[in-house]
Amino acid sequence: MPSEAERPAVTPVVPPPADDVEASLYEKRRKIYPREVHGWFATMRVTGAVSLLGLFYGVCWLRWDERQLLLFDLPARRFNVFWWTFYPQDFLYLALLLILAALALFFFTSLAGRLWCGYACPQTVYTEAFLWIERKIEGDRPRQMKLDRAPWSARKVALKSAKHAIWIAFSLWTGFTFVGYFTPVTELGSALLRLDTGPWETFWILFYGFATYGNAGWLREQVCIYMCPYARFQSAMFDRDTLVISYDATRGEPRGSRKRGTDHRAAGLGDCINCTLCVQVCPTGIDIRDGLQYQCIACAACVDVCDQVMERMGYPKGLVRYTTQNAVDGQPSRIVRPRTLVYAGGLAALLAVFAGSLALRVPAELDVIRDRNALYRETDNGLIRNVYTLKIVNMHDEPLRWRVGVSGIEGLSFDVDYPDREVSPGEVASIPVRLDVPPDALRAESTPVRFTVEAIDAVEIRASEETRFLGPAPGR
Repeated sequence: MPSEAERPAVTPVVPPPADDVEASLYEKRRKIYPREVHGWFATMRVTGAVSLLGLFYGVCWLRWDERQLLLFDLPARRFNVFWWTFYPQDFLYLALLLILAALALFFFTSLAGRLWCGYACPQTVYTEAFLWIERKIEGDRPRQMKLDRAPWSARKVALKSAKHAIWIAFSLWTGFTFVGYFTPVTELGSALLRLDTGPWETFWILFYGFATYGNAGWLREQVCIYMCPYARFQSAMFDRDTLVISYDATRGEPRGSRKRGTDHRAAGLGDCINCTLCVQVCPTGIDIRDGLQYQCIACAACVDVCDQVMERMGYPKGLVRYTTQNAVDGQPSRIVRPRTLVYAGGLAALLAVFAGSLALRVPAELDVIRDRNALYRETDNGLIRNVYTLKIVNMHDEPLRWRVGVSGIEGLSFDVDYPDREVSPGEVASIPVRLDVPPDALRAESTPVRFTVEAIDAVEIRASEETRFLGPAPGR
């Protein structure tokens, strides 16, 4: 055993100060000032944002047959979707629609990365709108940075107040429009002018307005980086043949500044002039030259600005471009592959099912409930009687009168309470029916019968349901 003198000296470990530990765990947010960029992808992004915002703010004011074209009336359990009217019984269509949306997301992500995030996500669309307002009031990127660094003055207060006032007004109008899809927008507008909106309408207008103001005005890229779950699992849908925004390091490195017209190859430089414009235009503040990162929302702003720089320098475009990892590595790349074919096939099949079910949809539903008190009864004249209750759901826009029919057993007769019953839109009507059958017409203890209801005012609307007629065993 070594003596005390032979033992190596032990240097005590001093823990770092608490401030250093906190700084290493929690990075302080650095405000991002995205530079405005013009180009083909920027035009696509702006066109998409304007189109989506126009649809959102405009569709709720459109009408069809004196009703709101798109309205989800939760208290009435009635949902107007264009020329269709749906009810809770049509939940299947909502389930199909959600599955279609998920499959479409998987398909486009495996094909071309985060297209949804870069061009159609509400967070991206509203952030673009808020950035546009900010630029109109405070100026471009250098002016915004200079204004934020400047001490508070009357001009700075006026500019900041004007920006936030417009942001808040825009957010409240967004909240009003959102609620207008659940409460008839004309009624909601009249109530708002009278300051007589209900508690739930008021809550959701303020809540959705606050969410828009906070997410698009303040959080911005923080929503995409830290709050959105899609950024975390997107890599599971990527492979080496997925189109993503990539920097061609083989062509661009070693990067370095140079004068226009300089023979950069002779100087040992790549095509990247290290202007950092690709970083300045990025809404999430990443450097695409560091490789694919989960923070990238595929907006392609870096592609547009890099192509402009390459054009000014006289270099070929595409140093930053949409490409695949295989293509960047000089390997064959396949856009059409088993994964995309599976997603596309599933998407096409579900679309066909969805479209077919809508085309064949009958705006009526019939449910037949047998009397649970007795399996069957024998009438005074020797007939076997079963009692049923028909539940008729009218899913048409207008009140309809219904006629009941029964088939399946020879010699049967039936008696209906409330014949030609009128049922209002969305109403569930209960109609008792007594079905009588001669004993000799029964070949088993349980015989199938089919009830049919037909709208007298619209004979093309009918629904049917099969049930069982119970009786004594044959020969008894």
